[in-house]
Amino acid sequence: MTSLQDRVRAAAEELVASGAERGVQVAVYRQGEQVAEVAAGIADPASGRPVEAGTVFGNYSIGKGATATVVHVLAERGLLGYDTPVAELWPEFAANGKAGVSVRHVLTHAAGVPGIPAGTTPADLADRERMCAAIAAAEPWWEPGTAVGYHSWSFGFVLGEIVRRVTGRSISEVLAEEVTGPLGVDGELWFGVPAGERHRLATLEDDPDAGGGPPPPHPRLAEVQPPGVLPTAALGNDPVFVGAEVPSAAQTSARAIARVYAALLGPVDGVRLIPPDRLRAVTAIAAEGPDQVFGNPSVWGLGYAIGLPGSDPLATASWFGMPGAGGSLAYADTATGTALAVTKNRLGGLATATRITQIVTRPG
Repeated sequence: MTSLQDRVRAAAEELVASGAERGVQVAVYRQGEQVAEVAAGIADPASGRPVEAGTVFGNYSIGKGATATVVHVLAERGLLGYDTPVAELWPEFAANGKAGVSVRHVLTHAAGVPGIPAGTTPADLADRERMCAAIAAAEPWWEPGTAVGYHSWSFGFVLGEIVRRVTGRSISEVLAEEVTGPLGVDGELWFGVPAGERHRLATLEDDPDAGGGPPPPHPRLAEVQPPGVLPTAALGNDPVFVGAEVPSAAQTSARAIARVYAALLGPVDGVRLIPPDRLRAVTAIAAEGPDQVFGNPSVWGLGYAIGLPGSDPLATASWFGMPGAGGSLAYADTATGTALAVTKNRLGGLATATRITQIVTRPG
């Protein structure tokens, strides 16, 4: 019987050879031990640089899982509570009817502030104070806590500001000091890549065969994902964006983000990020319903999507994590102790991540 490593490698290499992917990484942990690590294909077509295990990919919203993890580590330290009003930590946020928004509402995309200014540019995203001021001044689109709607960019800015207010440090500093540093992956998972490390980034490209779906139902979509900062290859390769602290996105290797999820499930080389009771609390269903922005059914724990993408969330509810625009994925399974990440540089759909997930979850 072939090993999981061999099965995953064969799939990744076939995806690259067929032209479906340019470059791809996969990492799998079980019970705190790495059981598969694959790097295949090309990271940068211009130079021919190959994908290696430490290559860093811009993978957008899988970074939200790292952001939520930082919040949970701080909650375990007693620095905040999930039902703490955001305005208690960040008084300016109370403007225009948001005094009752809690940290829990933000984590479950129920805060009612999914929008940012419609004309937002990459330079604007890089200006934390500008973005936080705009979100703090916003009026809720719905009564906070009564509905869910994906907070594409605002999720990270609100939680990042909460982290800054309770620690006096940026979320990037806390991520390195409390999460990635102890796990030994502080050089492979960032909210904004240091200038001296950007040579390790994979070059993103849009998949020409990725078809668009039906338009989302919300008439204010241009405020949730403004045209100037759509999660495309152009944005992900933009040096201004790459260097910016934008906690709704991340640049990471597969093994780094998989290691973080593994350390949520249990010890990894002696490091466990949160205890079992908090793991149960943050992975339980906390909010669900039709997404007010994109129209899809949604099920949320505290900062993590519940259920594997493309599946019935309730049928795979032991899995929690986040997909990223372009088809990346980072998830963990409380039932089996499995953590999985797929990162890639051709931004398309979830077909590759789904195929790898099927291999990882298949018995034997």
